[in-house]
Amino acid sequence: MGWTSILAIYFLFWVMTAFVMLPFGVRTADEEGIEKVPGQAESAPVNFRPRKIAIGATLIAAVLTSAFVLNFEYGWVSVDMLDILPKPPESAAR
Repeated sequence: MGWTSILAIYFLFWVMTAFVMLPFGVRTADEEGIEKVPGQAESAPVNFRPRKIAIGATLIAAVLTSAFVLNFEYGWVSVDMLDILPKPPESAAR
C-alpha cells in the first residue's frame, strides 16, 4: 500500500472520528447556568474546545489507520470471513 493511500485512509478516519467526538462533553448555556446571548440557539455549546477534539481525533485516527494498514498487509480479517449469510445451494445457483 502506498503512502498516499495510507494518508487518504488516515484523513478519512480523522474526519469520521472528529465528527463522532463533537457532541461529547459539550454543555449548553442552560446546563451551565449562564445567561444566553440574544439570538443564541438553545443548543449552542458554551464550552466548545476544537483543540481537544483535534488532538483526540488525531490519536484515535492514528490507531485506526495502523490497525487498517496492518490488517491489509497481514490479512487478519478478510471479506470472506465477514460473510455471515448462508450460501445458496449449488442447484439453486444454476
